[in-house]
Amino acid sequence: MKGYVQDIESIATVNKNFRRVLYTARSCQLVVMSLEPREDIGAEVHTLDQFFRVEAGRGEAELDGVRTPIRAGFAVIVPAGARHNIINTGTEPLKLYTLYAPPNHRDGVVHPTRADAQADTEGFDGKTSE
Repeated sequence: MKGYVQDIESIATVNKNFRRVLYTARSCQLVVMSLEPREDIGAEVHTLDQFFRVEAGRGEAELDGVRTPIRAGFAVIVPAGARHNIINTGTEPLKLYTLYAPPNHRDGVVHPTRADAQADTEGFDGKTSE
């Protein structure tokens, strides 16, 4: 079977890695993330669109300087060119998944910590999951 069919809520809530790429298609990519209390993804701007879905925890989504509280069940859409950040403002890990369109990271890459992610300067190399 081509494609990806899994219980993303369960996968996201048990994930302990800062970033784990689950599936990469030609035009989009599925990634789970876990942010520790007071941790953030780091303010950034992409030339691609991005979608976040919070599965557990509390935090803030910052888009072009506007901060909005988020919690389990919230979705955030970041259009290309928007400066954005996701910040864990709670006391428990913030569990989420994100879709990049098109892909942004190498297929299958795992960054256990934010420091590991920042040290990795390689981006998407064009290889997909299939």
